[in-house]
Amino acid sequence: MLLKEKHEKFCQNYILHRNATRAAKDAGYSQVSAHNTGSRLLQDTAVQERIQELTANMTTSIDVVDEIENQYNVARTQGQTTSALKALELLSRIRGNNIDTDEITADSLEEEIIKAMEVLGIEKVLELMTKAFPEDMEEDEEEEEDESLLTTEELESPSDTQ
Repeated sequence: MLLKEKHEKFCQNYILHRNATRAAKDAGYSQVSAHNTGSRLLQDTAVQERIQELTANMTTSIDVVDEIENQYNVARTQGQTTSALKALELLSRIRGNNIDTDEITADSLEEEIIKAMEVLGIEKVLELMTKAFPEDMEEDEEEEEDESLLTTEELESPSDTQ
């Protein structure tokens, strides 16, 4: 089914912006009624079908994986932990989390862990270590406290030689 010229412009603008009000304005509808017009057009079956058709045929010249990898590298080098983790999450979704376990070695895994720790920083790493190994981390803290108390007690107690 052929749409009116304004309806076609609305559909094309809608797939670009995913905003019905903006698409209606860009298609030439009144600025005042663009919100209502956009909402009404999105409920029109012919418009919905055209939007689906345009979306299915939409192509891009951007290599999404390369772009996300670049964003990860920038975020990592600038210490933007949240952005780096989000980029890694997106990459794992795109790649389907399919990791060939033959490629993973103890050395390569250790390298990746070190890189992740550098991005996270010492405080976050210690927090995660405490979560992962609570018993071991508590024992280390108690030993450090015992050592500092021993040193304090030695300083405060009179010497045996007096």
